[in-house]
Amino acid sequence: MKKGKIVGLEGSFAVAEAVRMANADVIAAYPITPQTHIVERLSEMVAEGELDAEFICVESEHTAMSACVGASAAGGRVFTCTAGQGLELMHEVLYIPSSMRLPVVAVIANRALSAPLSVWCDHSDMMAIRDIGWIQMLAENNQQAFDLTLCAYRIAEDNDVLFPTMVHIDGFYLSHVIEDMTLPADEEVVGFIPEYEHPFALDPDKPVSMGCYGPPFIYPETKRAQEVAFENTMPKILETWKEFGDLFGRHYAPVEEYRMEDAKIALLTMGSCSETAMLAIDEMREEGEEVGLIRLRLWRPFPFKEFREAVKDVEVLVVLDRCVSFGMGGPVCSEVKSALYDQQKKPNVVGFIGGLGGRDIPIEEFKYMIQSALEKVKAIERGEEIEMEMIGIRE
Repeated sequence: MKKGKIVGLEGSFAVAEAVRMANADVIAAYPITPQTHIVERLSEMVAEGELDAEFICVESEHTAMSACVGASAAGGRVFTCTAGQGLELMHEVLYIPSSMRLPVVAVIANRALSAPLSVWCDHSDMMAIRDIGWIQMLAENNQQAFDLTLCAYRIAEDNDVLFPTMVHIDGFYLSHVIEDMTLPADEEVVGFIPEYEHPFALDPDKPVSMGCYGPPFIYPETKRAQEVAFENTMPKILETWKEFGDLFGRHYAPVEEYRMEDAKIALLTMGSCSETAMLAIDEMREEGEEVGLIRLRLWRPFPFKEFREAVKDVEVLVVLDRCVSFGMGGPVCSEVKSALYDQQKKPNVVGFIGGLGGRDIPIEEFKYMIQSALEKVKAIERGEEIEMEMIGIRE
């Protein structure tokens, strides 16, 4: 197992270091808060000769992803990043690399969507693009942001995968905060991420067309093939995380548990707030409560098997959404309920929405959610209807 060196880096610079160590060929990006530090650092690396890559400073996020599509189709190792409204401007093009099996890697510094204008973090931008056909992972801290960016290249470019891969880091909470982390040596990363060669790269001597017109007699079959291939990426994701853990001593899983050994009540979170949630769980454990924490590391493909296994002995599952699905409540809560729908044994699921627009979720609010969920379950058992609650809202 390789130890590496301990350094202090903000999350944006940690991502840039991962892209440099992966030896990306093409970086196409447009700056937008809170993602800007990532591309600023990468542009410096290219300008100063630290990274031998083409840096394309485009006029919009739509163009950034379009450039990535072209570069990846030509056989390049590609990177981009964005946030919030930039991700939405990119939205139209995001479906192209997943449908054309182009292993673009992107890091998203998650940011709330307008209006009102916000540059702070929630997960509304991430939830708006959850069905684009990209592999999607979430980091909780800067070490994970670095590690998962490296893993994204190894996963995306595997010939048995060839799907674009996205790493989500919480804007400002990670992108602009300096934390101690461990960086491996460049040569150690070279051993983990092999030279990239797309098996179907465009060749001027053998011209082909990609993403052509698909009339009804062929379109459904192409989508079915894409869905089957996407579902079959899970073994390679697990294999990559295991190899990474064996090499560097940091292990990842689609669903990760904290103090779940005998928990009857579980809190489910995603992203950086999970570490605050751990403190709440610790306090409640000291008070004698049988509570635990479940964190979703992998968002797409959704880890049905691992999630169901994690909650099989749980009586109450408390789901925190950091986004509103208007008219439906919280999108994560909806998906969790769907994942459990046909299970004979399943917990009572109670959803909450919090942290919108970057508002902090303190320890006491995590404890409140758990305690309130128990009361809501009693109300459900009495035949009463309950509404999803937004926590911390001033009346």
